Amino acid sequence: MYQIAIMGFGTVGTGVAKVIETNQESICRRLGEPLRVKSILVRHFKDGPYRSLMTDDFQTIESDKEISVVVETIGGVDAAYTYTKRALMAGKHVVTANKQLVAEHGNELLALAKEHHVNYLFEASVGGGIPVLPPLTQRLAANRIDEIYGILNGTTNYILTKMVQEGMPFSDALAQAQALGYAEADPTADVEGHDAGRKICILADLAFGRRFDPAVVPMEGISKIDLRDIKIAEDNGWHVKLLGRCLRLGEFERTAYVAPHLIREDNPVSHVNDVFNAVVVRGNATGEVMFYGKGAGELPTASACVSDVLECLLERPARPEIDWSEDTDGFVDPKEIPGRFYFRISGSIAEAEKLFGEVLVLKDGEESALIAGPMTESTAKQAASKLSVLAQMRVLD
Repeated sequence: MYQIAIMGFGTVGTGVAKVIETNQESICRRLGEPLRVKSILVRHFKDGPYRSLMTDDFQTIESDKEISVVVETIGGVDAAYTYTKRALMAGKHVVTANKQLVAEHGNELLALAKEHHVNYLFEASVGGGIPVLPPLTQRLAANRIDEIYGILNGTTNYILTKMVQEGMPFSDALAQAQALGYAEADPTADVEGHDAGRKICILADLAFGRRFDPAVVPMEGISKIDLRDIKIAEDNGWHVKLLGRCLRLGEFERTAYVAPHLIREDNPVSHVNDVFNAVVVRGNATGEVMFYGKGAGELPTASACVSDVLECLLERPARPEIDWSEDTDGFVDPKEIPGRFYFRISGSIAEAEKLFGEVLVLKDGEESALIAGPMTESTAKQAASKLSVLAQMRVLD
């Protein structure tokens, strides 16, 4: 019998226990023997079916030689970082859904796992239930990855869907997302783009082989998006989505950012709604490959964690190692990368054309809206400063 421990027993931790219990037959068939949760690390004991497995003493897990894999679902960095290091040093595989920890300390923890001949796996930290990391690191390994972009946060995508389909103001859509459990009581990490930013950093680390520091990657969320701009976009064949994006700019230069974008309606990502996510990987040989599914929630994320647990227990020595350099050189501020921009202005299109040159006019009965470029964001803002700009947004070509 294989035995594991879970650290943290919130939404994802509970989901891991449920997935193992519900799918025990198929898991046993794959492993050749049963898988059991032996210990659950918590700060506060709770009544319920798993009460007898709970402990508040990490040392009991650390020293238990029967526990071969630890699933970290604590979240944050402090305790999760300390316990993860100790588990790896004790010779235990660690599986996590903690995107902040992976984005900030992933390469260090991967090196520590390698030193102690165990695995540190984090499929659930990026796409929730979407299996994107193995294809990126294995099946697309023959490609040079030039770009990754996508909807990486189910909460913000749900909010935008409500704003589009029901004309719901941002505050009301957020309140509904919180009521349904899609958004936390403090939704800052989601709505201000931090969650998506950590995920695009992990994807960029793996795709380009060098560390993307979340502290320098610009992250803009959806809290300032106006229903007026959503309507103008929809009426003209565009959709508004919050995207994380990373780009290879040359042999040594690359960039990454998170921001709202206008996307053409013929791009399949523009039709990804509710809590669903989509990740597009562009390789120089394959072109664009899209991964789609539920990016958050108790069971989808837990499913990815349990899949990583099985990967650890199956002990595949031929599995390619995943890591990236700690080198952060070559990062280019995305403000200096040419692109197109949407503007809603108070004034005439003719006035805007004098500053931007030829523009794509978005038809609207009340206000003037246009798409200009390509130009850098710095140039766009400089030109826009001479107009009365009511809204500005990036455009994905």
